[in-house]
Amino acid sequence: MLDADLAELYGVETKVFNQAVKRNIKRFPEDFMFQLTEKEVGILRSQFVTSRWGGRRYLPYAFTKQGVAMLSSVLRSQRAIQVNIEIMRAFVRLRRILASHKDLARRLDELEKKYDTQFKVVFDAIRQLMVPPQKSSRKIGFLIEDK
Repeated sequence: MLDADLAELYGVETKVFNQAVKRNIKRFPEDFMFQLTEKEVGILRSQFVTSRWGGRRYLPYAFTKQGVAMLSSVLRSQRAIQVNIEIMRAFVRLRRILASHKDLARRLDELEKKYDTQFKVVFDAIRQLMVPPQKSSRKIGFLIEDK
């Protein structure tokens, strides 16, 4: 999650949020928090169609699940506690969804072994529906050719 998004959830300005994190920087190693590169910020800008004028003057920070959990030791307001609990619950729900997908695949394997080949077409169709769609390499938006 990005620092600006987290700051909004916690009800503080991004600058204040980042100051609190920097005062406790030893709590945020690279696998908890990292700063985006110019290229990554450019990709985000193009996805969110934001202007290059105004806004931030520095590269945003991104927080991993562990970094978000560590924020609870840095931000101590009642709102921070509640927000952190909800974010952790969201991560747990996401993990459950992913686990249920694996469980469904395992059950499908068991059913396929149990029944004869007349249902093979059905099982193959279900498996195709379970495969996540592949990302398109085609870029979306207007392309401006450099001269």
